[in-house]
Amino acid sequence: MKHLTILCLLLIAALPTQAEESKKIGIVEHLDEYIPQDIKVVNIKGDTIPLSSIIKDKPTILNFVYFRCPGICTPLMDGITEVVNQSDMTLGKDFQIVTISFDHNEDYLLAKKKRNSYSLIVEKEGFEDGWLFFTGDSSNIAKLTTATGFSYKRTGNDFIHTAGLILISPKGKITRYLNGTYFLPFELKLAVIESSKGIPGPTVNRILQFCYSYDPVGQSYVLNITKMAGILIIVIAGLVFLVLTIKPKKRIT
Repeated sequence: MKHLTILCLLLIAALPTQAEESKKIGIVEHLDEYIPQDIKVVNIKGDTIPLSSIIKDKPTILNFVYFRCPGICTPLMDGITEVVNQSDMTLGKDFQIVTISFDHNEDYLLAKKKRNSYSLIVEKEGFEDGWLFFTGDSSNIAKLTTATGFSYKRTGNDFIHTAGLILISPKGKITRYLNGTYFLPFELKLAVIESSKGIPGPTVNRILQFCYSYDPVGQSYVLNITKMAGILIIVIAGLVFLVLTIKPKKRIT
């Protein structure tokens, strides 16, 4: 019994550490904060340039990937491509996309290869100057991911990480986070418009993506009736339970 008690205490003591470890993977929103001015990145020509020189002209959609990623990075990049093709905004004029590898071991040649691949499937004009690919050294990548709240964990040669977009205003302010790998055109447009004005906004796409599901056949988002019906049933059941619980019982005389 004594040994079991000690084992239980050790397991309980380990729980906070595991919880803290899980918090290291994901995105913590830093709305209304600014990107550090001294961060430098490497473009597809191998030139090291200040990131601030890139994001000063128009709203920027920043996304982190690593170019060798066998998992969620490809759906994210495909999701960006899809919403760009569907959008009525002009890439390179109304907004720009900045894709940065958070793996400091990846070089600009790999970024260039990935950029060339997506240049073949983006149907809208403006790709050349509107979707930029970068790499960086460990110091600059760490500073940028920390400033934007993007956390990940290395597992062997790969990484555990989440997916999403970070909207940055022309003055370098973080204004919006769009989580996931698929994005609604009107949702992106609203985020870009608010970013152009430097207006920070809450993350609403979690609600939108819960209510809507992507139909790969029709290549469109449709209202998820099943989820909505399920929510309605739960709400009604909750209200009935609440009424039955608080309703005073009749006394028997």
